[in-house]
Amino acid sequence: MHRLPTLLSGIFLVFLTSWLGLVAYPALQLGRLTPVADTDNGGSLPPTYGGQAIAGQRIYATEGCISCHSQQVRQTSITTSDIDRGWGVRPSVARDYLRDSTAFLGSRRLGQDLSNVGVRRPDAKWHFIHLYHPAAVCEGSLMPCFSDLFLVRKIQGQRSDDALNLTGADAPKEGYEVIPTADAKNLVAYLLSLRHDYPLPEAPVKKNGAAK
Repeated sequence: MHRLPTLLSGIFLVFLTSWLGLVAYPALQLGRLTPVADTDNGGSLPPTYGGQAIAGQRIYATEGCISCHSQQVRQTSITTSDIDRGWGVRPSVARDYLRDSTAFLGSRRLGQDLSNVGVRRPDAKWHFIHLYHPAAVCEGSLMPCFSDLFLVRKIQGQRSDDALNLTGADAPKEGYEVIPTADAKNLVAYLLSLRHDYPLPEAPVKKNGAAK
C-alpha cells in the first residue's frame, strides 16, 4: 500500500504531461492567431464567409463530404504533390481556418483536395452538374450522385435560368427540368468560397519566382 501514492503520482504526471503537450501548448501557440490585413484588396485575411456559404458548410458536413475530400494543402516538407497537382499555390496553415466553426481537414482523399476548389472551378453550373452526376463532367469518377439535392419539375411557362443543362441519359423527359434546391445552392456557394490562394505572413505566395 505504501507504493500507492507513488503510482497515483506517476499516473497524474503522465496525464498532466499529455495535457500540456496536446492541449495547453497548441492552445498557447495557435490560440492567439488573428486575421491579418489584406493589403491588396482591403479587408482582412482569411476572407469571411457569406451567409449562403455558412449554410452550405452545414450541408457539406451533413452529406459527409469530409469522408472522401480533404481541405489541406500539405506542407512541402512532407510532400510536394499537392502543389504539383495544382491543388494549391502554397501549403495550408492554421490561420487559414480562423473563419471555420469546424475545420474539415479530412483524413482521406478518395477525391481531390478542396482547399482551392473555388479557384480551380469557379463555374457554379459545373458544380451543380458535378453534384447531380459526377461522371458526367469527370469521366470515371467514383463520387456518388447527390441527386436528392435537386428537383425534377414540370416546366411552367419557360425554362428556369437555374435549370441544369443535362444531356443523354441524365436529361429529364420532354417538358421537365432539373433545378437545384436551396441546399444545393448553399453547398455550391460554400465550395466556391474555398480558396487558400492569398498570402499570409507564415505562408507567402510565390509569383514569378518571388514570394508575395
